[in-house]
Amino acid sequence: MELIITYSSLLELHLVQLKKAAESGKILDLACGTGRNGLYLINNNIPVLFSDVKKDSLAVIKETLNSNTAELAHFWHVDFEQKDNQLKNRTFSGIMVFRYLHRPLFESIKNAILPGGIIIYETFTVENRQFGRPHNAHYLLNKGELVAQFKDWNIIHQFEGIIDNQGSPQAIAQIIALKPFTE
Repeated sequence: MELIITYSSLLELHLVQLKKAAESGKILDLACGTGRNGLYLINNNIPVLFSDVKKDSLAVIKETLNSNTAELAHFWHVDFEQKDNQLKNRTFSGIMVFRYLHRPLFESIKNAILPGGIIIYETFTVENRQFGRPHNAHYLLNKGELVAQFKDWNIIHQFEGIIDNQGSPQAIAQIIALKPFTE
C-alpha cells in the first residue's frame, strides 16, 4: 500500500513565491508534526528545516526521505513554548505554520523572516469549537487576529471561514504575506 501524504493546497498555489523566497535560504516548517507540508516543498527542491518538539515525528520524516531529497532536509528538535526565544538570532527565507498557535511566538516569527521572505500561516479560529477540537481559547485565533499580526506586511492571500477538510468542517484563518524590505 502506497502512503499518500496530503499537504496544504496553499503551498501548491503559492509555489512560485516559495521558490523565490527559498533562493535566500531555508523555509522553516515550525511545529511540523508529520512534516506533510515540508515534504511537499522538499519534493519541489525547496530546502526545509523541520522543527518539532516530538523527536519521534522528526524521525518518521527522516525515514520518509529518499536519497535524492535528503540533502534538502534539516531537522531541529525544539520546544517553542519554553521561556527562551528559540528563534532569536536565527533567520529564514520563510516560515510556515499549520494548525499550531502559541501567541508569544508571533513577534519572534516576524523577526526571524528575512526581508522579502514569506509567512504561510493557517490555524483554527474560535468558530471551530462548534466542530470539535481544539476548544481551548489559547489554541484558537480570534476574528481578524491573524491578519492584524501581519497588517504591515504585503498580504498576498488571506482567508477566514469554514472549510471542508476531507468531509469534516473546520473553522480556520489563513494568511500568506511577504515581509517588507523596510519596516
